[in-house]
Amino acid sequence: MSNDTPFEKNEVVDFPVGLQRTPPPELSIQARQYFEEGMAHLQSGDAEQAVTALSRTVEHAPAFPPAHVFLGIAHALTSNIYLSIDHLEEAARLDPDSFAAHYTLAQLNFKLRTPQPGYEAARKALKSVQTVEQRRMLTELLKEERARERNGIARPSFTKPFSIRMLLLAGSALAAAIIFAMVHMR
Repeated sequence: MSNDTPFEKNEVVDFPVGLQRTPPPELSIQARQYFEEGMAHLQSGDAEQAVTALSRTVEHAPAFPPAHVFLGIAHALTSNIYLSIDHLEEAARLDPDSFAAHYTLAQLNFKLRTPQPGYEAARKALKSVQTVEQRRMLTELLKEERARERNGIARPSFTKPFSIRMLLLAGSALAAAIIFAMVHMR
């Protein structure tokens, strides 16, 4: 999901060990075939074809978290951010202990410069860590985000609701502007 260099059509993508996973044997044959096809497309850098194949996997196996994770990655690579977030959140909901789902969701939120949901997903990923490689990946991601925050422009979080006083003030100003416009249009 890095925006540093675009994928070339024939470029091979190696997923970190912490994100690699094979489909379990309880998947239908069609779902398994679509999943493997989608992974092959994703690894070769053909994200659009990966979206097609992984979407078919989700149709045949809607409760298969890795399909949602990699479909989320494929959507992110094709700049369909909302669909990407939806699939990553669905994977995290289906498998609350999925390191890949939480880590990828944190990574995407940090790339989108929405740190609060990113840190929340990173906390969940930390609870799901099972290997040293996963811990290293998460540590590196958090280190990069903290460096970005130090060197970047402070952004509002928009998590604090407006007060009643502020809403009344804004409403009054809007009403005054409308009345002013109506009076001067005659």
